[in-house]
Amino acid sequence: MKKIVKELLDTSIYLLVVLVLTYLVITFVGQRTQVSGSSMETTLSDEDNLIVDKISYRFSEPKRFDIIVFPFEYEEDTYYIKRIIGMPGERVQIDGEGNIYIDGEVLEESYGREIMESPGRAWEEITLAEDEYFVLGDNRNHSSDSRDPSVGNIKRKDIIGRAFLRIWPFEKFGILRHQ
Repeated sequence: MKKIVKELLDTSIYLLVVLVLTYLVITFVGQRTQVSGSSMETTLSDEDNLIVDKISYRFSEPKRFDIIVFPFEYEEDTYYIKRIIGMPGERVQIDGEGNIYIDGEVLEESYGREIMESPGRAWEEITLAEDEYFVLGDNRNHSSDSRDPSVGNIKRKDIIGRAFLRIWPFEKFGILRHQ
């Protein structure tokens, strides 16, 4: 009888430790997420499974071109994956030809899948606050991003983490290119 009680107690403690460690990893280190939609094509595809690095931004600030994950404020349990284009304190504007201007200078980048057809709210210059980022999807003409008022500028506190590793499909397995 004592042996059975000891086994149950050992198993219970083991399960409790596993659950606590799992909770800590998911909350503070990383979590799996699945891409839904084509807004990040060709970098990320619909149904790609990713690991989101939630710890790096505890020690460093996000950088331009990082692919970040943040919640969509108008729909519970919905998260967006986009690329940082504008940094805190910068002025962002997009012209009718799809050129992105940062502080009046054309941004040299090659992540956009195609020329943007609509600058959205960035038609007029947007000045980012000291805790805000301007994000775009790589598939610019099929992306709901900072150009859309329902997404807008992303506050630093809302960034969950950085898309780090693609784990599915296996043929595309690997660390994601950000810079």
